[in-house]
Amino acid sequence: MQLTAQQKRICEQVVNVFETGEIEGDYGALVTYADGPHDMRQITYGRSQTTEYGNLDVLVQMYVDANGTFSEQLRPFLPKIGVTPLWENSEFKQLLRDAGRKDSVMQRTQDKFFDKRYFQPAMRWADANEFTLPLSALVIYDSFIHSGGIFDFLRKRFPAKPPGQGGDEKTWIKQYVEVRHEWLAEHPREVVRRSVYRTRCFKREISRKNWKFSRLPINANGVNVSGEQASG
Repeated sequence: MQLTAQQKRICEQVVNVFETGEIEGDYGALVTYADGPHDMRQITYGRSQTTEYGNLDVLVQMYVDANGTFSEQLRPFLPKIGVTPLWENSEFKQLLRDAGRKDSVMQRTQDKFFDKRYFQPAMRWADANEFTLPLSALVIYDSFIHSGGIFDFLRKRFPAKPPGQGGDEKTWIKQYVEVRHEWLAEHPREVVRRSVYRTRCFKREISRKNWKFSRLPINANGVNVSGEQASG
């Protein structure tokens, strides 16, 4: 997957908008949803939103190791993340918000974290299955951020083969987006059903034949994304 710097930024910015409503992401964004294990409520945090029972402990550990402004205050919480529910802990949540919005160390740490934990694994999956197009990269990256990967049960719902198995890349992406759209729209959890705007965006870009991001901007849930670099 050979993406230009702009194409990679478009992938990141579209997902940032999906997660926090902002092109560059809201590093201090923190919400709680009842979407953890066994429908437990959990914290969802950061530029592209990682979860309390997912990889939040990894992010906080990286930040503590980087000696950020709030590192020592967050250190005592490390053994508790993902073990003891923290979604009602106002001190912990405020520390996360403050670190994300006030400390450039947390912002740089999040950039590294989301790239290492989500973007790079998504691109390795894309490479292993011989996907090459920027829109494919976006669809795959979004699945890794939103669902943790490409679910096998969804792949079994459509006949197309990935290009690495001799299939047509565009056909696979089209069929995958369709079944993922149906799955999101019919999901028993309301919070998941509400996320159907993600696949709606992809369906629109597929219909525009915007496989190489040659038609900009991309309308990501009402926000126009062009992959422009942040000023400053």
